[in-house]
Amino acid sequence: MVVNGDKINFPGGGTHFHDGADKYIIVLAKMLKFSGDKLHNGGNIRNVLDVGCGVASFGAYLLPLNIIAMSLAPNDVHENQIQFALERGIPATLGVLATKRLPYPSRSFELVHCSRCRIDWLQRDGILLLELDRLLRPGGYFVYSSPEAYAHDLENRRIWNAMCNLLRRMCWRLVVKQDQTVIWAKPLTNSCYLKRERGTLPPLCSSDDDPDATWNVSMKACISPYSKKMHKEKGSGLVPWPQRLSAAPPRLDEIGVRREEFQEDTSIWHFRVTEYWKQMKSVIQKNSIRNVMDMNSNLGGFAAALSDKDVWVMNVAPVNAFARLKIIYDRGLIGTVHDWCEAFSTYPRTYDLLHAWTLFSDIDERGCGVEDLLIEMDRILRPDGFVIIRDKPSTINYIRKFLTALRWDGWVSEVEPRVDALSSTEERVLIARKKLWDDRIMTM
Repeated sequence: MVVNGDKINFPGGGTHFHDGADKYIIVLAKMLKFSGDKLHNGGNIRNVLDVGCGVASFGAYLLPLNIIAMSLAPNDVHENQIQFALERGIPATLGVLATKRLPYPSRSFELVHCSRCRIDWLQRDGILLLELDRLLRPGGYFVYSSPEAYAHDLENRRIWNAMCNLLRRMCWRLVVKQDQTVIWAKPLTNSCYLKRERGTLPPLCSSDDDPDATWNVSMKACISPYSKKMHKEKGSGLVPWPQRLSAAPPRLDEIGVRREEFQEDTSIWHFRVTEYWKQMKSVIQKNSIRNVMDMNSNLGGFAAALSDKDVWVMNVAPVNAFARLKIIYDRGLIGTVHDWCEAFSTYPRTYDLLHAWTLFSDIDERGCGVEDLLIEMDRILRPDGFVIIRDKPSTINYIRKFLTALRWDGWVSEVEPRVDALSSTEERVLIARKKLWDDRIMTM
């Protein structure tokens, strides 16, 4: 970070990107011998996980390449770096590799990146590397830039040799090593696992383990094998970006959704979002919305409908619908699992728009407080930000009573939308804008 007067600039350098993150990304593409030195590899690399991301410069410089990164770092002593990333309008979230699985489905990312992320990958029988293995798609890459990859002192050599031994037993292939960076690739099929000697560690996970279950699920020191279908097809079966945004993902079968239902969902949300924007047209300012959250993301139709706008969407799958999050990742979008009876792990005032479809009805049925959720939304929402709440008329009427107290009455619109195939009951759409609290309001 460089302080210039009353502003902070992020030139894309840092402890590892000495020549800038943009040039570093080109180097990675060259190491992998991708056409045109483009890391997106013809749209086949779309979803990236950046572990220990700092202020997310790596993710920032991937965005112009049509690559979206989930930038992940803990709340630590480094000046709240995730807050900086979100202020920059870069997809980022608080998180840590510790004892619980990260809240993402299996086989969600084509590439995982770790640059000087100070993680002990060898602890607990390599359980953290096995978590990355769960998250990587078939043939996915692990890009590791750290002293262990190049330093020649005894301790770093010991760590390097132990990592290589572990990854060889995990069937990862060392693709290329250059200067401070090494890239491994996960196997495409189960073949290597089946050829290992009996008793080789780490073992394969048991057949009753669900690799997509993540909410409050402990990490497991085992390898998640591919399904028979994925093993046979030698890959995820996804088309390149941007076609994958609207193409029916192969894993729809796993959640019992027909392709026709998926296409209908996409069409309906395109219409719904168009109608939202028509309602907001008189008050929304150009480039005022960047960070968006869909609090009940379903199949990602809301986010897909925003693909022509300069925004990014954090798709949140409630815990009772966690299996659907893999469809969102298969579409080239990002998201997380969350229980809305609890606070969301982000800093205050980090999103410009929150969308809640039938979420309040669900929360009420579970016995959680509607008022608590409204207060949590207010914490997350930036001043002048918007909430779009689509729910039952009785729920909307109840929420309206709190708008003045929350100072969400900067602008309010309520309409009765047309009934469509996703409408299980009569619905209303409430759009409200949060005011900027001034000193007079704060002291009342």
